[in-house]
This record gives sequence, C-alpha cells and structure tokens, in this order.
Amino acid sequence: MTRYSSYLVAVALAVHGLIHFLGVVVYFELLQLADLPYKTTLLGGAVAVGGTGIRVFAVLTAVAGVGFLVSAVALVTNWRYWWSLLFAVTAFSLVLTALDWTVASMGVLANLAILVGLVGYRFRATVR
Repeated sequence: MTRYSSYLVAVALAVHGLIHFLGVVVYFELLQLADLPYKTTLLGGAVAVGGTGIRVFAVLTAVAGVGFLVSAVALVTNWRYWWSLLFAVTAFSLVLTALDWTVASMGVLANLAILVGLVGYRFRATVR
C-alpha cells in the first residue's frame, strides 16, 4: 500500500471510528439526533435491554470507535500488527452494528467493505 493510500484509508477509518461515538452520546442521553433516536432495544426492537443495557452497548460501541482510531494510527505508522488489530476491531464493530441494524445499517456495510479490503490486502500480500 502506498503512503498516500495509507493516509486515505486511515482517514476513512478514523471517520468510521468517530461515527461510533454518535451512538455513545445518544445512548447516554447527552444528545438527541433525529436519525439516531434513544431506545432501549436491539435487533430491531426484538430484544429489550433496558437503560443499563443500552449504556453497556454504548460503552462497547465506544471501544470499537477507539479501536478504529488506534487502527488508523497503527496503519499510518506501519505498526507490525495493524492488520490483525483492524480485522478484530472491524469484526467486533460488525457484531455491534448488526445488533443495532435499524440505525446502523450503513455501518454494517462499511464494516463488510473494510473486511473485504483487508482480506484482499492479505491475499495480495501472500501472493507476492
């Protein structure tokens, strides 16, 4: 990956990570957003988790957000384990966004795109 493309990917990862924090501020009732309403259910309303449960979910979402920010830095600094870290964070984020599908469907697609890119990168790296 060229230095320029690493920076572009890192910016996209950082933005994805920051978007995770929208869920944190909404589910901790610090901010109201029309497109991301406060709720205490997951899986499209099928599972009631209550106020405490949604806050735990928000903390997990923050962990994923921090993971994407760290992954962006790891990629730019060419840290040896950037690929493994990003793969793990993206898989974790995919689970979280799938649980909150009704408002995070674009996050599911973003995570799938990241995973496809990671697998493609790894495949190209092993073929060389």
